[in-house]
Amino acid sequence: MSKLTNKLVAIAAMSAFTAGSAVAADLTVVSWGGAYTKSQVEAYHKPWMASTGKTIVSEDYGGGIAEIKAQVESGNVTWDVVDVELSDAIRACDEGLLEEIDPSMLPAAPDGTPAVDDFLPGTLHDCAVSNIIWSSVYVYDSSKVRNWNAPKTMADFFNTDAYPGKRGMRKNPKVTLEFALIADGVPTSEVYDVLGTEEGVARAFAKLDTIKDDIVWWEAGAQPPQLLADGEVIFTTAWNGRVFNAVAAEDQTFEMVWDGQVYDLDLWVIPKGSKNKEAAMDFVAFSTATEQLAAQASWISYGPARASSVAKIGTYHDNPAINMADHMPTAPANFKNALQNDFEFWADNADELNERFNSWLAK
Repeated sequence: MSKLTNKLVAIAAMSAFTAGSAVAADLTVVSWGGAYTKSQVEAYHKPWMASTGKTIVSEDYGGGIAEIKAQVESGNVTWDVVDVELSDAIRACDEGLLEEIDPSMLPAAPDGTPAVDDFLPGTLHDCAVSNIIWSSVYVYDSSKVRNWNAPKTMADFFNTDAYPGKRGMRKNPKVTLEFALIADGVPTSEVYDVLGTEEGVARAFAKLDTIKDDIVWWEAGAQPPQLLADGEVIFTTAWNGRVFNAVAAEDQTFEMVWDGQVYDLDLWVIPKGSKNKEAAMDFVAFSTATEQLAAQASWISYGPARASSVAKIGTYHDNPAINMADHMPTAPANFKNALQNDFEFWADNADELNERFNSWLAK
């Protein structure tokens, strides 16, 4: 797994982040960078530092569990809290790479509802606590596509006759294969049944073959909006919050196509052997409290994992005219043909499909 070199060092006394500083910290928190990490810094890191007087180093990475595994197996654990996708949380927990997290340590909702009853179904696990619900979609620049010809379905993403040009896609089989099957006519309710067969996997790769020469691969979440802004691609898959940020904060004329969106959870985990386990547990509890999750939703359009937080979603922090609830993956208008990522499928099949995907890329 690649790790970006960018480091943001948080100093509690200053409540600010200084790039590249070598200041010692009480906690190393690892996430995905860009607008997403910015939302965590504002909603979680700064308030926690102000409350505890402790410091945070924030590092960026590209996902997966390889680095966590390497640190744990070497006995040199330098990461304390990591933001991971659900299937990776399950795999890492099953492999004994993570500390268990007792849900009873999580704060109750403001009305006293215990955390275990307030978190949305499927968001609490033995070794992980969810913070957001996010989605993979595809996006285009409305200033460059005529309204009468605007794409509306996942099939349009693969239609190079109607929409010639390069496409950006994440360099990962997860979601990429699902998108291919949806575009090929598989109903979202049947995607994982089909993908669970050899014929289904072959079908997904055959669909990808139809646009392989037109794909520009991306790996970091900040890349898709930049690819689109630079005119390198006509469409790109992306994480919905990154696209929202490009529109709301950078005045880009991007439009998301929600048809066939694949939604997932991100969760906090603590690598086994963290030297700052107590502080890590405290940070996880603090950052997944009702108010903190709701605060993050004012910075980026990812849905909070607690019911009490959903009820508190307000407006965009920099523009009160933007109602954030309308931009969440789970908003009714966006959720009509959504597919929930099957974490059990990917926990069981990630290694095999990663190997097959890499072989396909090399052809």
